[in-house]
Amino acid sequence: MTNHDELAGVSEAQQAAIAVVDAHAAHNYHPLPVVVAEATGATVTDIDGKVYLDCLAAYSAVNFGHCNPELTKVAKEQLDKVTLTSRAFHSEALGPFAEALARLAKKDMILPMNTGAEAVESAIKVARKWGYEVKGVAADQANIIVMEGNFHGRTTTIISFSDDPEAHDNYGPFTPGFVTVPYGDADAIEAAIDENTVAVLVEPIQGEAGVGIPPADYLPRVREITREHNVLFIADEIQSGLGRCGATFQCDNVGVVPDLYLLGKALGAGIVPVSAVVGNTDVLGVLKPGQHGSTFGGNPLAAAVGLAVVQLLETGEMQERAKTLGARLGAGLRAFEGKGVTEVRCQGLWAGVDIDPEVATAREVCQRLLARGILAKDTHGQTVRLAPPIVITEEQLEWAITQFGEVLAELLA
Repeated sequence: MTNHDELAGVSEAQQAAIAVVDAHAAHNYHPLPVVVAEATGATVTDIDGKVYLDCLAAYSAVNFGHCNPELTKVAKEQLDKVTLTSRAFHSEALGPFAEALARLAKKDMILPMNTGAEAVESAIKVARKWGYEVKGVAADQANIIVMEGNFHGRTTTIISFSDDPEAHDNYGPFTPGFVTVPYGDADAIEAAIDENTVAVLVEPIQGEAGVGIPPADYLPRVREITREHNVLFIADEIQSGLGRCGATFQCDNVGVVPDLYLLGKALGAGIVPVSAVVGNTDVLGVLKPGQHGSTFGGNPLAAAVGLAVVQLLETGEMQERAKTLGARLGAGLRAFEGKGVTEVRCQGLWAGVDIDPEVATAREVCQRLLARGILAKDTHGQTVRLAPPIVITEEQLEWAITQFGEVLAELLA
């Protein structure tokens, strides 16, 4: 629900629009007081006509820019052909998408779903089934190792292994079968593995936790440990993947290949929900007809958009752009350490900026950025997350860094 103190200076038109949402939509979000009407590239325009630089990109769902003309053209064309057949029948669009995404990830096949949380839930089911049918784990004894500070979605099973009180508390009883260890500690993973462990589920970078980047040797060690103990390595690249971190996957940046990739968000280009579990036949092949599905999973519209996204990524242009501009973003933000900022973590065009609690909260910083025409979002009280669309220009990025510095200077004055 909108904090009325934050509405000072907001136009009557926007206040009225916000009031309708507050009255008729459940208060499960705490958005900043801006009502977006249009968007293009790295900018959005509110209902009053004010333009903002989007530095969140819908939590990486809009990696390739709002209303990307190449991608929206594909969607519009598919809208006039067929949008849904269900998987009861074949569709012309699904095969090319599945083949292209598998090729991009250097895997055999995909399991197409809709939301990121569905991809995670699907991977949990696949890992358990693989454990029972391939590894030989005793019935109903499978466990999956997860990390402290994780965020994989908000379904009942997923929040069962969340340690965030906001996501977890008052939603029990919870789903068993998960073992939690500290993030970034490969030794803790190895110590937690037993004969019933079927998988390790990990975010290569923890986004919701504040863009938490583990030690450089962490994921390589996870790969080594899981291979040695015959345990699946599942990488949740829903936020970190598809160009965001300066590579197709963050796993690429540290030279590892998991057994399963979990993809979503940017796979649908901000146009339609598209997600997928991507792996080889020896793992995804455990699924047989009727054992898992989704009416909308792999629908023609989603498949057409997903294929266009994969084709865009196959050029490598977005990955290189995120890498180059990300270096500038990191350098610019680190210049503020000790000047209202206690720490900056940055990989590609994705940064977590910890605000000194003696100076302000992260939300206060985001409110001041909003007033200056920049959209950013806080997390866990003191961290500002920045993840602009990869199509952001150098000039726009420099302006954003400058505005961030000026906000800190105001707060320190």
